[in-house]
Amino acid sequence: MVLRPPVRPMLAQAAETIPPPGVLRDPAYEQKFDGYRMLVFTPTGPGGRVLLQTRRDALVQDRFPILVAAAEQLPLGLVLDGEALVWDPEAGTLSFEALQRRAAARARTAPALAARLPAYYVTFDILQADGTELLTLPYRERRRRLEVPFSSRALTAPWSLCPMTTNVVKAREWLESWTDVSGVEGLLVKGMNQRYLPNYRGWTKIRRRDTTEAVIGAITGTLTRPQLLILGRHDHTGRLRTVGRTVPLRPEQARQIAEQLTAADPGHPWQGVRFAASWGSRDFLDATLIRPDLVAEISADRSIDRGVYRHPLRSDSSGCAWTWRWRTSRHSVRGLPPRPAESTGDHRPKARHGDLLVCERVSRVRAFRLPAGAHRYRLCSHHQNTSPTAPAPMP
Repeated sequence: MVLRPPVRPMLAQAAETIPPPGVLRDPAYEQKFDGYRMLVFTPTGPGGRVLLQTRRDALVQDRFPILVAAAEQLPLGLVLDGEALVWDPEAGTLSFEALQRRAAARARTAPALAARLPAYYVTFDILQADGTELLTLPYRERRRRLEVPFSSRALTAPWSLCPMTTNVVKAREWLESWTDVSGVEGLLVKGMNQRYLPNYRGWTKIRRRDTTEAVIGAITGTLTRPQLLILGRHDHTGRLRTVGRTVPLRPEQARQIAEQLTAADPGHPWQGVRFAASWGSRDFLDATLIRPDLVAEISADRSIDRGVYRHPLRSDSSGCAWTWRWRTSRHSVRGLPPRPAESTGDHRPKARHGDLLVCERVSRVRAFRLPAGAHRYRLCSHHQNTSPTAPAPMP
């Protein structure tokens, strides 16, 4: 049977850590990219059309004309699964925001955007080769066949083969080190003997998470019953800019943070600002501004675009539900990439000079006051440049 759109891609369930030995037989580890899931269909014969299908079945080949033109490098009757990525030359990084602009472009504006914001394709699976469907083959064999066109045809940009290893030590290194590169967010774990099951969550994805800090500038709910936090960092001019929001607070978290909140004074830097309900959403939060003198220690993944976290932030992983720090001096926030979590044996994060640190545990709160000593945090660029001709980091 020849595959034709729509084909629902196989999916992954989220996990916090790499599965321990024995959970999955013969695991394979791939680098996970922060891109736009896309299937590439080459025509089965001369004169046919190249089709690009999204995860939600939309055909978007008119929005990625350079990928379509570059498909001449690919053999006929091929179906690839992978991620589309976009390089932003001005920022010098892979950009999800630019990718969204490309995906939303109309046919008449797509060529100009394609020239200014070039797209690349990182493939990690093959569903069909030479017009023969491969879904029932184990991943081990699919991977072997996926590598064939890259070796036999010496494929170049915009096509890239996703790095894969069966070595768990190297996989951990990728998770800890390669995720410092913009556009790489974690690992995808597959079984070497797994078939490709459309629309089934049979893989495992692990996103790198780091502990970092941000200023609490607003909340939803009320001062006595906050629902979630809206966080910010100071830029190089000292202006407090929004960087993200948290997941909804649990009742005990809400009670603890409510004890620390103070209504905003006149002239709050976010006065008149509206906050999107989520990344890319046209809905807005009903927010209440607070005095921006609290700093939250939070856990964040690597999905960051121009200093803004796309996914909701949550409590750190140090054993505390949340950590709040109050600073007596005017502060700004720095630390992208977020620093690794630091904790002592009793799950108490290592506080630093000038902090009144309140660490909420399951049933109680501990507070620690340290000697005064002002220090400041600023928003800084976290991206490391990758070459526009080779956006996918290779082992």
